[in-house]
Amino acid sequence: MKNHIVRGLAAFPLMALLGASAAFADSAGVTFSEGRTFSEQSGEEIYTHVCAACHMDKGQGAVGAGHYPALAKNENLVSAGYPIYIVLHGQKGMPPFGDMMSDDQVAAVVNYVRTHFGNDYQDAATAQDVKDSR
Repeated sequence: MKNHIVRGLAAFPLMALLGASAAFADSAGVTFSEGRTFSEQSGEEIYTHVCAACHMDKGQGAVGAGHYPALAKNENLVSAGYPIYIVLHGQKGMPPFGDMMSDDQVAAVVNYVRTHFGNDYQDAATAQDVKDSR
């Protein structure tokens, strides 16, 4: 058993040199942004690359190392002010993203979540709404 572990560990630096670690990141759909801000602009891009890791690809939420509430068919999203506040300031296990997203980005992802995953809240959040919540 020890020999298998040692051989596996010995192969790890070789895999890194050959770019295997980059393949893992690419296969997970990870994108890197400059500095401390996100480069994605559309609500769908932001959700896919920032939010889906915890809230899952269809907004179904998850339980494991923490509790990640479902965004699908979520009545807490009826008012745009609530998700705007949560995205900006965080809550419980969700970190605040306000310093990492522009007002337009926050509005875009809030509007995306409020109109997808079985949600049909059509009154759109605006960048001004986000600015007023900061």
